[in-house]
Amino acid sequence: MKLEGKRVLVFGAGISGIGAADLLCKVGACPVIYDGNDKQDPEAIKARLEQPENVDIILGELPEEARKTLDLVVMSPGVPTDLPIVKTLRTQGLPIWGEVELAYQMGKGKVLAITGTNGKTTTTAMLGKIMSDYLDSVYVVGNIGTPYTSVALDTKEETVTVAEISSFQLETIQDFQPAVSAILNITEDHLNRHHTMEEYIRVKELITSNQTKDQVCVLNYEDEVLRTFGESGQVKAKVVYFSSLRELSQGIFLRGKEIVLRAGEKEFVITTTDRLKILGRHNHENTMAAAAMAYYAGVPVENIKESVENFVAVEHRIEYVTEKNGVVYYNDSKGTNPDAAIKGIQAMDRPTLLIGGGYDKQSSYEEWIEAFDGKVRYLVLIGQTREKIEETAHKCGFMNTILADNLEEAVKICAEKANKGDAVLLSPACASWGQFDNYEQRGRMFKEYVYALPEADA
Repeated sequence: MKLEGKRVLVFGAGISGIGAADLLCKVGACPVIYDGNDKQDPEAIKARLEQPENVDIILGELPEEARKTLDLVVMSPGVPTDLPIVKTLRTQGLPIWGEVELAYQMGKGKVLAITGTNGKTTTTAMLGKIMSDYLDSVYVVGNIGTPYTSVALDTKEETVTVAEISSFQLETIQDFQPAVSAILNITEDHLNRHHTMEEYIRVKELITSNQTKDQVCVLNYEDEVLRTFGESGQVKAKVVYFSSLRELSQGIFLRGKEIVLRAGEKEFVITTTDRLKILGRHNHENTMAAAAMAYYAGVPVENIKESVENFVAVEHRIEYVTEKNGVVYYNDSKGTNPDAAIKGIQAMDRPTLLIGGGYDKQSSYEEWIEAFDGKVRYLVLIGQTREKIEETAHKCGFMNTILADNLEEAVKICAEKANKGDAVLLSPACASWGQFDNYEQRGRMFKEYVYALPEADA
């Protein structure tokens, strides 16, 4: 669709909405930012725009006369697509894109796209490093921090865009077609948005929906949902599996400490796990996914090896913070659901004091508690879910729980209770909302509280 002169409703006035509006102005469209929250300040929204004079703003109700002037709707990922007003716009026959679709339509070059419940950010960052080390024109975009819309017009035919894609963004794709896609895993998350597990799975699988037989989809063989999906015939792309538990006749897998890639008649040892700077089996899986994607995007094995061995952990994902008084502190604020938090505790190799709790996404916590596996000495809980998680822990037989009023108090409690040689891990199993703007702010505050802890007298 040529967008010049088109009147486009940008639904949502957050970072994604501003990025979409800026892009639309640059291509000559006429964006209208709409947000149902009429308490927002239109002038504050305009102040964040590159061309505020070319953008209309509507807050609160969307008048019918405004709706009738529209040619296209661009949804911000945080806005649910089942709102009554969205259904009305769809009934009106308007195309409804997300920011990813808008950026894809305006961009050039190849896209390598990663989704999954957990591991997206680490895998995207690692693949971004591999591609950036090998090629001149590479952009790393999506939930990882840079909106895809902010770089789409800078891409060229030789550009590779590495994109972290959420389920919210996949709901609104139309022609989006990655040259190589990956679904890392699927576990319970965002049911407050998608309502059922079946719908969440369906949306995640959309990442492959426009791929052709000449393209590649990387899937986790040890995830039963994804193995079934790969074997179902629904995926038109070439399916490449990764496995951390068994050898595969084709694909990428862990053999002892070796990460091995089998492609046709060829077999390569990409690296060994003791040469990686990131901890835990889940990170070995992230490495396999990134390496397979890079290989099928044309990067030589020796380049992949060098890049993955030099890759350091992403901030907020089992990130080493510091050691104080013989206690090591790790920031896993990105562990925003129980499955991600399980990965965090599995990566610990010493007795651990665990800080959990936060916003309630209607998750269940039994599997997380059961994964403590004798490693957790105390579970210190904060936020909206603290009583719910404590009750679950006690039902599961884990009684060493402490309720704290806030994160700062939780850090102090852990410092007091920890013995030399212990770890303190922030891995909340919950979203940050209600106490923090996002998991990044929660992780940064955790690090500040840790750095402020007093050193014991020598």
